[in-house]
Amino acid sequence: MFFALTEDQQEFGSAVRTYLAERFDLDAVRAYFEAPATNDAGNLDGLWKAAGEQGWLAVTVPEEHDGLGLGLVEAQVIARALGAGVAPGPWRGTVLAAEAIRLAGSAEQQAQWLPRLATGEAVGALGYSRSVEYGQTADVVVTPEGLLTGFTATPVGSYDRTTRLARVEGGSTEALPGDASSLEARATVLVAADLVGIAREALTRTVDYDKEREQFGVPVGSFQAIKHALADLHVGITMAEHAALYAAHAVDAGLDDADLAVSVAKAKASDVALASTAAMIQYHGGIGYTWEHEAHFFYKRAKRLAGQYGTADAHRERIAALTL
Repeated sequence: MFFALTEDQQEFGSAVRTYLAERFDLDAVRAYFEAPATNDAGNLDGLWKAAGEQGWLAVTVPEEHDGLGLGLVEAQVIARALGAGVAPGPWRGTVLAAEAIRLAGSAEQQAQWLPRLATGEAVGALGYSRSVEYGQTADVVVTPEGLLTGFTATPVGSYDRTTRLARVEGGSTEALPGDASSLEARATVLVAADLVGIAREALTRTVDYDKEREQFGVPVGSFQAIKHALADLHVGITMAEHAALYAAHAVDAGLDDADLAVSVAKAKASDVALASTAAMIQYHGGIGYTWEHEAHFFYKRAKRLAGQYGTADAHRERIAALTL
C-alpha cells in the first residue's frame, strides 16, 4: 500500500512554511531567542494571531466547537513545518490541551475550552514534566490529574530559547472524566514531527551552503566524504519523516501497532535531528560555531526535544519489549 500525504495535507504544510518564511523568519526567531525569558519576551503577537486565523490551533478540534475536525496526521504536518522554522510559541501545548479535552473532557469542559483554544483566545499547555512549556502564558495546563487553572508560574531558564519554560504551582484541578490515555502518544508524535522538520531544514541549509562554499577552487560539497555523509543523513531523515507520518495515522486510527509506531518514530526522529544539526555546525566550517549563525537554533531545539517523552535509547528498549 502506498502511504503518503495527500495534496491537501501537503498544501497545509506549505502554507505554514510560507507564512514563516515571509512573516516570521530566522531574524524574528533570533529576536525572540535573545529576548529576556519573561512573560512578554519577544513579539509573538503576529505569529499567534496567524495560528488562530489559519487553523493551526483548530486542526483537531471538532467542527461543532469551531475547529477543523482533522486528525493527528494534519497536526504533525504543522508540527514539522514549525520545527523547520524553529518557530517559538505555545502551539503544541495548546493543541495537546485541546486534544485532552476533546478525548476526555465532559460536554461542559469541551464547550468551555475548545472554541477558545481553537481560535487562540486561550493558551494551553501540557504539564507532564516539572518544567511546563509556556506555562507562564497558559490559561489551562493539562496534568495527569486533570485541568489545572488559577496557578502561578515562575519562568525557568533553558538553553533552547526558541521556547519558554516555567514551573507552575498552586491553582485548582478539575478532573477529566474520560480516557486521555493516548495523549502522551499524541504528544510524542508531535515532538517527533518537530524533530524531523528540524532535521530536514538543517540538512537543506547545509547542502545549499556546501554547494557554494569553495575549498581548493571547488565547492566543498563535491568532496566524496561530505557527499556520502549528507546522503546518509538524507536517507535517515526520509525514513524518520515516514515513521512520524505513520505513527500519527496509527494513533488516530487506534491500530494495534500504534505503540510500536510511536516509539519507532521518536527514536528515528531524535537520532536524525541530533545528527543533522551537528552536521550543520560541522559542515558550515568556522562560521557554524558562531553565535551569529543560525545553526545553534536548530541544534539546541533538537537537543531539548530529543529527550522529551523518551530518549531514542528508551524508545529502542520499548521497541524491543514490544517485538521480542
